[in-house]
Amino acid sequence: MNNLQLFEQIKKKLSFLCVGLDSDIQKIPSFLLDTSDPQFYFNQKIIDATAPYTVAYKPNLAFYESNGLEGWNSLEKTVHYIRERHPETFIIADAKRGDIGNTSAMYARTFFETFDFDAVTIAPYMGEDSVTPFLGYPDKWVILLALTSNKGAYDFQFMADTQGEKLFEKVLRTSQKWAGTENMMYVVGATKAIELKGIREIVPEHFLLVPGVGAQGGSLSEVAEYGMNDQCGLLVNSSRAILYASSAHDFAEKAGEAALETQIEMKNLLLEKKIIWF
Repeated sequence: MNNLQLFEQIKKKLSFLCVGLDSDIQKIPSFLLDTSDPQFYFNQKIIDATAPYTVAYKPNLAFYESNGLEGWNSLEKTVHYIRERHPETFIIADAKRGDIGNTSAMYARTFFETFDFDAVTIAPYMGEDSVTPFLGYPDKWVILLALTSNKGAYDFQFMADTQGEKLFEKVLRTSQKWAGTENMMYVVGATKAIELKGIREIVPEHFLLVPGVGAQGGSLSEVAEYGMNDQCGLLVNSSRAILYASSAHDFAEKAGEAALETQIEMKNLLLEKKIIWF
C-alpha cells in the first residue's frame, strides 16, 4: 500500500485509527481458552467488530512470540484473515527490529514476504545499513522509532549534542537521507504530543505512527493539533482501551463500540482541520 492509497482509506473511513493487536493470552476472555486457537479467535472477533472504523492493525509480536510456535501460527492466521476479509487495511508488524545488514535482510524477508505485512517498526540505533534492507520492497514501509511514549524515552532520546540537537531529532533528519515519504514513517508517542510541533518542522510530509492514546493517557486532540498535516499524516494507535473494553461474551461488541467512539472523534478532527468535507 502506498502513501496515496493509505490516505484514500483515511478519507473513506473518516478515521486514522490503528488498532494494536496486543492480544495477551492471559487477558483475553477466559472462556476463549477452550477454543482451539484462543488468540486467533479473539483477534478474529476484534477485527470484524472494529474493521469499519480502522485503517490499520498493528500486531505486537511479543504477544505472539511468547506463546512459541502456537503464537507464530496465530499471528500468521491473523494476517491472512485481515488480507482475506479486509484487504484494504494496512498491517503493521510491531517488531522493533534493528540489527546488522544480513540479519536485517532476513527480518525483511520474514515480515514482507513470509507474512506479507505492509510495514515493520525498526529501531534505528545501528544506523543506515540496519535499515536499508527493509527499503527494497515496493509499497512496503519502514516505521522508525523516533520519540517513544514510555518514561524511559528521557534516558537517551532527549540527549542533545553540542549544537543542541536532540537524539530523536537527529534520527529524523539523518534518516530522511535513506528514504522518503512513500516508504518511511516515524513512531512518535502521544504522551509527547507537544513535541509534535517541532517534529512536523523536520518531517512535515511523513506519516507518523502515534501510540499512547487511550490507556497510556495521550490526548487525541493534542496529537491532531500538533501532528496533523494536509493529508492527515497520522496513524493513531489504541490497543488496550479497545481490546479489553469487556472481558465478557460481549467483548467484540464493546471493542467495536470503543473503536466507533474513537472514529467519531477522529472524523470531527478531520473535518475541523478540513482534511475531509461533505
